[in-house]
Amino acid sequence: MTGDKFAQEIFSIRPDIPIILCTGYSKRISNVKTEGMGIRALLMKPLTQHELAKTVRQLLDEEI
Repeated sequence: MTGDKFAQEIFSIRPDIPIILCTGYSKRISNVKTEGMGIRALLMKPLTQHELAKTVRQLLDEEI
């Protein structure tokens, strides 16, 4: 199952959950597409621990 399909499954169960999608280079997925799906962030691999932590922190701060 691809990440975008998995996100759709998660949203069908719990639409309020923030999802960060991590992917390698792909012509199938883009920031525009993920935003339209409700995915909160798109990170491209390879990514650093700092980049992931910063993104998680931003999403947690938005939830408050």
